[in-house]
Amino acid sequence: MATRPRVRAPELQGRGWLNTDGPLSLHRLRGRVVLLDFWTFCCINCLHVLDELREVEEEFADELVIIGVHSPKFVHEADPDALVAAVERYAVAHPVLDDPELETWQAYTARAWPTLVVVDPEGYVVAQYAGEGHAHAISTLVRELVATHRAKGTLQPGDSPYVPPVPEGTDLRFPAKAIALSAGHLLGADRGHDEIVEMAGDEVVRRISGFREPNGLCLLPADVAREVGYDVVVADTAHHQLKGIRLAEGDVLTLAGDGGQWMQGNGTERLSSPWDVAWWQDRIWIAMAGVHQLWTFDPRTGTVVVAAGTTNEGLVDGPLADAWFAQTSALAADGDRLWIADSETSSLRCLEAGQVHTVVGQGLFDFGHRDGDRERARLQHPLGVAVLSDATVAVCDTYNGSIRRFDPTTGMLDTITVGLAEPSGLVRVDDTAYVVESTAHLITEVDLTGSATGDEFETTTQRPVTEVGSRVVLTTPFTSPPGQKIDNRFGPSAQLIVTATPPALIRSGGGRSPDLTRTLELDPAVGDGVLHVAARAASCDVGGGEGAACRMHQQDWGIPVRITQGGDAELVLPLSG
Repeated sequence: MATRPRVRAPELQGRGWLNTDGPLSLHRLRGRVVLLDFWTFCCINCLHVLDELREVEEEFADELVIIGVHSPKFVHEADPDALVAAVERYAVAHPVLDDPELETWQAYTARAWPTLVVVDPEGYVVAQYAGEGHAHAISTLVRELVATHRAKGTLQPGDSPYVPPVPEGTDLRFPAKAIALSAGHLLGADRGHDEIVEMAGDEVVRRISGFREPNGLCLLPADVAREVGYDVVVADTAHHQLKGIRLAEGDVLTLAGDGGQWMQGNGTERLSSPWDVAWWQDRIWIAMAGVHQLWTFDPRTGTVVVAAGTTNEGLVDGPLADAWFAQTSALAADGDRLWIADSETSSLRCLEAGQVHTVVGQGLFDFGHRDGDRERARLQHPLGVAVLSDATVAVCDTYNGSIRRFDPTTGMLDTITVGLAEPSGLVRVDDTAYVVESTAHLITEVDLTGSATGDEFETTTQRPVTEVGSRVVLTTPFTSPPGQKIDNRFGPSAQLIVTATPPALIRSGGGRSPDLTRTLELDPAVGDGVLHVAARAASCDVGGGEGAACRMHQQDWGIPVRITQGGDAELVLPLSG
């Protein structure tokens, strides 16, 4: 946590409001604690925070008002209709300020998604947190503020300004992905209804409950299914579990995950937002979106293993253990290759012979809609991938509303169809293909034989650029959460990794070290760039002894910078405890 001097909280500015009956202001909310949650709906860490805050919201229902400030990363997220759908999809139960121009984001100098800011009942900023995992610290702080301001007479509890939207009644609600069964039936993840559904054509013929925001599904090979006693593996995303389904009976089994969310320092008994599953190399591969990794699950033994990725978020190819992913959201097996849709880097990647390769995509903040080769082609937050009968790869280019096709032989990406409503999954049944249109709440037939031309564009995430000097001291100060202390008993408790796009931006000071302060020498000739900073630190309960808990705290930043003669000589990125 980074505490601040007594500074008046800036007023809330944006395009409009959702989940409330009129514009809100901090002046109107004086007398209550206000928590501003700067989020964007593409971000898995932001979705985790929404879940973390639900108990805090309930505990302090009269004294605390949470306001979501939606500050978009992608062009599609700035669409007001897309935001309305996202607020319903993720069951956001508090007012949301639509801030497409990042006015309020800039006023509060937010640098990462998510950022949480606490405002006291007198209208002053008292704390700021980055990343997830701060519910306990926020509860402790709010409890102290409530006691202090009740004693001062400045606490004025009141009713919530939240007004829930009226949900539509549709057979499917924000479906995620689908797979083919026998007799032409489909099995789909009906995410909005927390169900798996079996469909014959447009008709839902069976509903299977026992899930929370399910996404990916995988049909096991028949011989494996007979051996293990279930047929389908489901990525039960918000439960942080893998579930199995016995199709004949409709029974649901828990295969992996104890229901808690994985945090740094945990083993594989806990998962973190598994988003898709695929059968490859005689096991289930898991797109573990919440920690930017690939894991595997062996149905015969129940063994769960981390297979690829460092937990750092980004686009780095190479050996499995060294690769960086960014919210991997879709998998498709094809012989010796496993195709991967990496949503936050808007990329298509593959795993082959122990190496990760990127075939489309440039990085965390580069996206668009363009056909062509690796240098030219652009996607925007893809959530689906499928191998077609001619060995080309179809990509659900979700935020562009299109289906794209990549040819591994030529290395070219083109467009099959456009005008879809957030396509997030694709499945073939005999000679017919179906696309899951998530915000249309439909699974519809799609023609994959044609071609289309969409509105081409290429852009980078538009966030304020930080002007820095050619020599800058980077500091990521860490303060342990209440009741814990920094733990150095088993070696350095911290780690700082600094890289850049383009790499030549950093002359010296990049790389990995246990020191949370670093001096960077930057190259003015390179011009604008992005500093990628990943910091982590460990803390343990102050008392120690039996039952003491330790936690690893981690945060990633991507900071757009411009080197100027009068630029800042110091860059401070608090690592919240």
